[in-house]
Amino acid sequence: MSLGHRNPLGIAFDGAGRLWEIEMGPRGGDEVNLVVRGANYGWPRASNGTHYDGRDIPDHRAGDGYQAPKVWWNPSISPGSLMIYSGKAFPQWQGDAFIGALGGEALIRIDLDGERAVKADHWAMDSRIREVEQGPDGAIWLLEDSEDGEAARLLKLTPK
Repeated sequence: MSLGHRNPLGIAFDGAGRLWEIEMGPRGGDEVNLVVRGANYGWPRASNGTHYDGRDIPDHRAGDGYQAPKVWWNPSISPGSLMIYSGKAFPQWQGDAFIGALGGEALIRIDLDGERAVKADHWAMDSRIREVEQGPDGAIWLLEDSEDGEAARLLKLTPK
């Protein structure tokens, strides 16, 4: 059990059994966390965002008793999902996290290396990406989302 999560929108285990989570922050402060049993991630006392009414929320800082995010965004990307890739179609990305961004209208890759996470690629999709999944053949599938309820596309990403 862990505490201080604001709005988890995706959760996945990596190949070593570590649990990763992506959550939507307030105004800014969307974050990727490595979930550790018993840790407190700070919400609502620490965030790398601000309240919607403009009031400040103290940022995570060393020694504050809260687990800081591994990666965060300000302004928000509005995450929609999280997938950790284990397929063979893109061997260079095995073990990396993929995030669908709604407001950010993007597919985002996070390089995971043990307990370390680093922003890697940010592909503009010009559409809200609701879901990212890996197919049995290793292809990466994206489900678009539309704000007005119109039909969305299902996209299959494969190597060239």
